[in-house]
Amino acid sequence: MTKDDIKETILDILSDIAPDDDLSALRDDVPFREQMQLDSMDFLDIVMELRKRYRVQIPEEDYLHLRSMQSTVEYLEPRMRDLQKV
Repeated sequence: MTKDDIKETILDILSDIAPDDDLSALRDDVPFREQMQLDSMDFLDIVMELRKRYRVQIPEEDYLHLRSMQSTVEYLEPRMRDLQKV
C-alpha cells in the first residue's frame, strides 16, 4: 500500500467512527483529538479496524505513533507496504 492508500484507509475508518465530522478539513500534522471528538474507545476502534481489515498488529506501546494523520501514515507505511485488504 502507498502512503495515499493508507491515508484513504484511515479517512474511511474515521468516517465510520465519526460520521458527522467534516474530514475534508482534517490537517495531517494536527493530532486527531484536537480536530475531532474522539475518545479512547474511538481510538481503539481505529486500531481494531486496522487489525480486522489488514491484520496489522499495533502494540499498545506504539499507539502514540497514531496521534495525527501524518504520524499514522509514517508509522503504518512500512507495516502495510505489502499488505492486501482481507
